[in-house]
Amino acid sequence: MSRGTRHELIGILLGDGPFPVLRVADGGKWRLDCPRSCRHLLGEKVRVVGTRSDFDMLDVERIEPA
Repeated sequence: MSRGTRHELIGILLGDGPFPVLRVADGGKWRLDCPRSCRHLLGEKVRVVGTRSDFDMLDVERIEPA
């Protein structure tokens, strides 16, 4: 996958380090660059729409409960 690709993912939002982490069903993990306002969703199943900005980083456009 190249940088800048758009993704829509569903997974569990975890509070792991300075960036929240989205753990998806296939075992993959994505670091999320999202506003602090997404912290209330920690531990929840969420849908994330964003653009890849680094190897495992998504710049979040939208995050919502799944």
